[in-house]
Amino acid sequence: MLLEGLDSLPCYQVRVEGDNVKVRAKRTDLETNKRTKAMCKAVKPVTETFVILGAGPSGATCAETLRQEGFTGRIVVVGKEKALPYDRVKVTKSMDAELAKIQFRTEEFYKENGIEMLRDVSATSIDSNNNSVSLSNGTAINYNKLYIATGCAAKRASIPGADLKNVMVMRNFDDGAYVQSQLRPDTTLVVLGGSYIAMESAAYCISKVKKVTVVMHGDVPFKPLLGPRVGAAFKKLFEEKGVHFVNNSGITKCIDNGDGSIGSVELADGTTIEADLCIMGIGSTFYTQFVKGSGIEVRPDDTIEVDEYMRTNVSNVFAGGDLAYAPVWSYHNKKSAIGHYPLAHMHGKIAALNMLDKNQPLRAVPYFWTMLFGKGIRYAGHGRYNDIMYTGNVEALKFIAYYLDGDEVVATASCQMDPYVSIFAEILAQGKHLKRSDLTGTDLLDWSKKVKA
Repeated sequence: MLLEGLDSLPCYQVRVEGDNVKVRAKRTDLETNKRTKAMCKAVKPVTETFVILGAGPSGATCAETLRQEGFTGRIVVVGKEKALPYDRVKVTKSMDAELAKIQFRTEEFYKENGIEMLRDVSATSIDSNNNSVSLSNGTAINYNKLYIATGCAAKRASIPGADLKNVMVMRNFDDGAYVQSQLRPDTTLVVLGGSYIAMESAAYCISKVKKVTVVMHGDVPFKPLLGPRVGAAFKKLFEEKGVHFVNNSGITKCIDNGDGSIGSVELADGTTIEADLCIMGIGSTFYTQFVKGSGIEVRPDDTIEVDEYMRTNVSNVFAGGDLAYAPVWSYHNKKSAIGHYPLAHMHGKIAALNMLDKNQPLRAVPYFWTMLFGKGIRYAGHGRYNDIMYTGNVEALKFIAYYLDGDEVVATASCQMDPYVSIFAEILAQGKHLKRSDLTGTDLLDWSKKVKA
């Protein structure tokens, strides 16, 4: 299994008659490009209750998979946001998106399929001995099985003025919607960080404001993941689009403009930059404080360790999504916590199957993408690397980068050279690995032939 989502592609009856290809389908089926798997109905009286903490992609997928796989008991999804589950990647990629258009499902869908959605509510504690979750609304729910997928919170710098109005982090729909409301031709924006969240925010905003300045600790963006050469190429692209950079620096203070809003930021060298708006893209912290003391083990970094079945140290409690320290199939099942959107979906599906005792191990390959000024980055795989090889022209942003740990290619990234990263991901999904020797010869793309049809 490679990627996971809530819907699948539709299938039609096809017949070839001479030079003609005839497709038989209902006209109504042709009005959409996706198909939702049939779900069973909840049955009363309730004999089992499965509780899902977190209404992100992982929690939503878990709930639907339970119904698709025949679970007729009670399903309760607890979400801290007021919104129904939605496509969170739009928060920085499309800040002007309408919530109704990016929600996975309608309220009627969840009601029809017997999935209870508790919104604007969060878990405050878990009693794993008595199978109970206490909630922020003062109630408690007893469960037979529990899935924890509460994700993470965007990190806010611990500096004076970080709580001023218009100092933002980007995690929820409301964050993106608020930033969108502040984008005007006279706005000066400062972005802290060289992460994907930071750079996506800068790319989205630059055409809508007076000035965008990125302040980052390193010399190029994306350096830890993609390396210095790829980072430098994208930095040049951003500069060509008008984004300014302050390298090897940081923000030490956000300065009040006199009415409780940010007016400027102080940099590490003591200089100041005007800022009507500041976005911090400097990482995240995990929503697992409520788990501590429950009997469910939480690691020192606040992630939750699970086995290949998404099970924690407590047999009827599962965890997934960003907070899961889970085996990575493509990296020899070494464990890691990876905040990739498709992987969160897959965690939710595998957890649901194993909550139903299907004994299905996790076999996912991490896959990430983003689009910056029309240039798409694709990234597949995972693991520490100590060397990088390239095909194509990195500086022209038409390349494949191969990240090697010794002689093994642990990940690839590409720009304007589809579908090679997807082919690499499929090779990993088939349990195979690329070696340094596969990247030599007259045709540097011969390795793509290793994939089975």
